Amino acid sequence: MSKIAAALIAGLFATSAFAAQTAAPATHAEVKVAKAEAKEAKADAKADAKVEKKAADANGDVAVAKADAAKTKAKAHKKTAKAQAEATAAEKTEAAK
Repeated sequence: MSKIAAALIAGLFATSAFAAQTAAPATHAEVKVAKAEAKEAKADAKADAKVEKKAADANGDVAVAKADAAKTKAKAHKKTAKAQAEATAAEKTEAAK
């Protein structure tokens, strides 16, 4: 979901960059300036999208790491509970003898 949001944000930046362009510059120098400004805006939008993507990926990595940690903890807890149950059962059988 975060990647979709990052893509939408990048699209909005790109759209705003192209919408901000002036209509038909008159001279060759103005055309070059307009193209340079458009390229700069596009590069800025790409950079922002990369930052958003990295942030989304980092959040995703954190979520995966937390899920893995929870799974490992649950597995360890299950093993401990099983060992305690076996120890209790062993004590009861030895006490019964």
